[in-house]
Amino acid sequence: MKLFVAAAVAAGLLSTAPAFASAELAKAKNCMACHAVDKKLVGPAYKDVAAKYAGQADAAAKLATKVQKGGVGAWGQIPMPPNPQVNDADAKTLVAWILSQK
Repeated sequence: MKLFVAAAVAAGLLSTAPAFASAELAKAKNCMACHAVDKKLVGPAYKDVAAKYAGQADAAAKLATKVQKGGVGAWGQIPMPPNPQVNDADAKTLVAWILSQK
């Protein structure tokens, strides 16, 4: 029984690890200076981004490029600066996490 409980706890921790890791990655890459999960700061809330791009097949690729190269116009005239310190793999991880916000 103890083994079963330990396995269940470990499985639960592993299932939340990617979400936690991506939030930590967003903090490490300074994304949270302008964005929050559930409220607008300088940039849109990640929940709003997820809602806007829901169901768009090219959303992940488009947003990963925007994370790295910056952009303006999708959310008003305040530009999102480029983030060249974010590599391709991290950009994809961040965007997958952002698009999973509900």
